[in-house]
Amino acid sequence: MPTTSAQQALAILRQGSQTFVWYVIPLMAFVFYVYTVEAEKRNWNLVLAGLAFWGMDWLNEIINGLVYHFTNYAPIWGAPGKTAFLILIGLNIEICFMFAVSGIIWTKMLLPNQKTRILGIPNRAFIAVVGAAFCVFVEYLLNSAGALTWDYAWWGRGAPWLIFLFGYLTFFIVAFWVFDMKSMKNKFLAVGSIWTIAILSLIAFIPVLHWI
Repeated sequence: MPTTSAQQALAILRQGSQTFVWYVIPLMAFVFYVYTVEAEKRNWNLVLAGLAFWGMDWLNEIINGLVYHFTNYAPIWGAPGKTAFLILIGLNIEICFMFAVSGIIWTKMLLPNQKTRILGIPNRAFIAVVGAAFCVFVEYLLNSAGALTWDYAWWGRGAPWLIFLFGYLTFFIVAFWVFDMKSMKNKFLAVGSIWTIAILSLIAFIPVLHWI
């Protein structure tokens, strides 16, 4: 039996005709602007790191949707609150646009030299940990406001380490890994693989199998 929050999310899942609001357009324009500015500078390392971060979130959201499908109880996290458009059970358009630029924002904080330390910790690791911890803090605020729901005891206030490790830290690790790759070919291969899996999964699990 689905939880109340899961039922609320399902009621608005991909119902754009009933929920669309115009602020989506400037949000989309902002995302395009961020990527266009970096592309204009030919800062491809940063662009690809941003896409890697964004793609990792899509993979997480797909897994989250599959958890609901196979349990018929609840996703790991849900987004049943007011939104312009709920794409997946735990992903709305506002969250999607936020993750689209988050990778670029956090990667900009990396120091030029990978070996430079912050408080004795390699700067990549330090920024990844701080970034993931900050994201968990934001999730706590969203959960407190009822915008983001948690229905499992192992994913929530009592167990923040899983949100930290699998909800966010992996995004930072992959984005920074792509950014620091020496070969542009390998960067494109890594990002292309992430997005190929995500796109094929969305096609298979939404219009074909109707699982998410």
